[in-house]
Amino acid sequence: MNRDEIKRLLPHREPMLLVDEVISDGETACGSYTVRGDEWFLQGHFPGNPVVPGVVLCEMIGQSCAILIDEKLVGKTPFFTGMDKVKFRKTARPGDTLTLVARITRHNGPFYFTQGEVLIDGQVAAQGEFSFALIANDEAAGK
Repeated sequence: MNRDEIKRLLPHREPMLLVDEVISDGETACGSYTVRGDEWFLQGHFPGNPVVPGVVLCEMIGQSCAILIDEKLVGKTPFFTGMDKVKFRKTARPGDTLTLVARITRHNGPFYFTQGEVLIDGQVAAQGEFSFALIANDEAAGK
């Protein structure tokens, strides 16, 4: 799935769309993102030593995982409800291609519980357990 196809499912748009492509087998999503170096989140983080913030890595995992929900996303927005056991093990820098691996471990109504990781050259850069809720777009917009 390329960026245009991803946009048909995810409500995220530039500059917050943080997945370049994703392949899903229905149980695991494997996405990728190449850090170009001109991203908004690198401005000031850190001057002369740009590093992708950990919270952005978590967002990338979340977006990859949301692809697994597929058509259930239509008309809804996924909101993080929790992060647990999050670890950062390697820094992501401009020029790195990040592999984003995510899987849904269970769900209960609109709540989804997931596991995911970011890999750089096969090494774990970030990992954790995440939960989110699917909220109807009109409710999410406060209408």
